[in-house]
Amino acid sequence: MTKYKLEYIWLDGCTPVPNLRGKTQIKEYDHFPTLDQLPLWGFDGSSTMQAEGRSSDCVLKPVSVYQDSARVNGVLVMCEVMMPDGTTPHPSNTRATILDDAGAWFGFEQEYFFYEDGRPLGFPEHGYPAPQGPYYTGVGFKNVGSVARQIVEEHLEACLAAGINHEGINAEVAKGQWEFQIFGKGSKRAADEVWMARYLLLRLTEKYGIDIEFHCKPLGDTDWNGSGMHANFSTTYMREVGGKAYFEALMAAFEANCADHIAVYGPDNHMRLTGKHETQSIHQFSWGVADRGASIRVPHSFVNNNYKGYLEDRRPNSQGDPYAIASQILKTIATVLTK
Repeated sequence: MTKYKLEYIWLDGCTPVPNLRGKTQIKEYDHFPTLDQLPLWGFDGSSTMQAEGRSSDCVLKPVSVYQDSARVNGVLVMCEVMMPDGTTPHPSNTRATILDDAGAWFGFEQEYFFYEDGRPLGFPEHGYPAPQGPYYTGVGFKNVGSVARQIVEEHLEACLAAGINHEGINAEVAKGQWEFQIFGKGSKRAADEVWMARYLLLRLTEKYGIDIEFHCKPLGDTDWNGSGMHANFSTTYMREVGGKAYFEALMAAFEANCADHIAVYGPDNHMRLTGKHETQSIHQFSWGVADRGASIRVPHSFVNNNYKGYLEDRRPNSQGDPYAIASQILKTIATVLTK
């Protein structure tokens, strides 16, 4: 029997953006544990804004399991928060209530800033660096500094070792801003892996003394890009049948449900969706082929393939909850009739 270090990870009750939490227990197994071997585990919900002190018990229910390469015999356990009975989802548990579809594929593009001493990594103490331009997919010390690439490479390796379907990294438009991409089949699986990738990134930066800023517009009303979490999505019908008429009906449904999407696409999105810096205004809906200033970007490949494939919703922001984002996309798609 081997002693495994099980890191149980969950989302707390903070609003509008939950924080990731984690704690470790040691269990013995004769091999790497499977999901059904992992027990429920209690925690103090009064310390995570999920219970009152006089009735503080909450329960962690494992929902996915990953290899933890940072520890010998380490296990990462993504959990849902349940009420004390262990079966009723806690009100903060968005995962338990979302729509899921194994035929729905999601690719999330998670943008973020590295922060040090209260400002983006590489920004001078006063003022700004050179304007945007050389930083996107940039290389060299003057563009990306001396530590950012080291962190993102380590993060990439940690995600791959965990079995997360990490699909790539790049430096982004603003200095100190980066992006990673996660792909998953099924909304729950895709969102689980985004949250776990966020956790691994946050944990990794502890040894560098650098913070991650997920706010969608940390530099405020300035001429610097904000951070998004663009959601690329498709369903089995979109990939195999599609068609121009179905696409047009889909876009009409997205426009009609615009407010419902914005409501779950992350806080403070009015600061980011201004119509500038590769965004459409939060007050408008639009789509366009290869248009990064539209609400929905339509790839050339989609049109060239008889309106079949995937689409990109560019409105979700970097603090958005991928469970809620994926679920809302599926809700809107479900309103459109198929043949």
